[in-house]
Amino acid sequence: MYLDYAATTPIAPEAVDAMLPYLTQTGLFANPSSIQHGMGEAAESVVERSRSRIAEPCHGNAKDFVFTSGATEANNLAIKGIALAHRDRGRHIVTTAIEHKSVLDTFKHLESQSFAVTYLRPDSNGRIVPDDLLKSLSDETILVSVMQINNETGVIQPIEQIADALADKNIFFHVDAAQSAGKLPIDLSAIPIDLLSISAHKFYGPKGIGCLFIRNRKRTPLAPLLHGGGQEFGLRPGTLATHQIAGMAEAFGIAHERQAQDLDHAERLRKLLLESLQAAGDFVVNGDPTHCLPNIVNLSFANVDASALLIALRDQVAIASGSACNSGAVEASHVLRAMGIEGDRLYGAVRISFGRYTTETEIVSAGRSIAEAVERLRTLALE
Repeated sequence: MYLDYAATTPIAPEAVDAMLPYLTQTGLFANPSSIQHGMGEAAESVVERSRSRIAEPCHGNAKDFVFTSGATEANNLAIKGIALAHRDRGRHIVTTAIEHKSVLDTFKHLESQSFAVTYLRPDSNGRIVPDDLLKSLSDETILVSVMQINNETGVIQPIEQIADALADKNIFFHVDAAQSAGKLPIDLSAIPIDLLSISAHKFYGPKGIGCLFIRNRKRTPLAPLLHGGGQEFGLRPGTLATHQIAGMAEAFGIAHERQAQDLDHAERLRKLLLESLQAAGDFVVNGDPTHCLPNIVNLSFANVDASALLIALRDQVAIASGSACNSGAVEASHVLRAMGIEGDRLYGAVRISFGRYTTETEIVSAGRSIAEAVERLRTLALE
């Protein structure tokens, strides 16, 4: 049973169908930059229609969306692009201690390039306090980057409040929306976000494709990370993958149409999961119980190590650990640690995530398997 949707989602069948016409010799496989001939021009039209389809649900300008290989590249382009293009105005940049590693590692790199970085810590529930962010700003601040939904806890950050507070300060605001795009409404006409990163494989689209929204792109200079053929307005050169772009647009459109339905489904599954885990006894949910996406549940079982639990469930239920194994060393979750969680609760944390194709039967069965594994491990610990 696959319960690791926060890592990646299965591609929607409709998105697969949308991709197929651009892959084979009998289809429209031409390079969309080869507009000297009809096939290339037709492929370019597919790309531009897809760009508009992605922009429409966000109420954004299609020309402000730049295609990338995913949210990691989009995050790098947004953060490095702004920092390097505007460093003459200031060298202070702000993010949070609970961001995805693609953001944190990018900020760490910029520290080595003489930028001063402030890493904001959340409250005990994993939420950033807007007043804390405002107090961290200075005349040298040029960029703030805050994710909308945390990938480990599902906690929703107060993006609207932060955006409004920064709107008149001449500070760029970047949002990593990898976990929120397609799941929560994002109205770029109402929320003054300057840069927004999106990844298709988080909302039932193909892997290897995403985009970066850049408000008023022509008036928001970014330093490109790559140099080459000048595609994507000179910000992301390289041959555009027409099939992936078409698949992303189709998946995003479906996600927008099904948003309320998918959220209701996730709410029911979350309730069922927590009910079925009652048999395990003595566990705690990590994160804000009110401001959270229902399809991500991070919890710690008392007297149970996360690594041992994942091994016990390996052939039954696919879930993720709150710790990452790096070269044989267990690294505690930086997100939970920033929330002030330590000890057994920190090293016992697991993430269970589900989505559109998860059934209630699967959730009940998975809950039963997890509870039984927890009981076995506790028994072994006493022997």
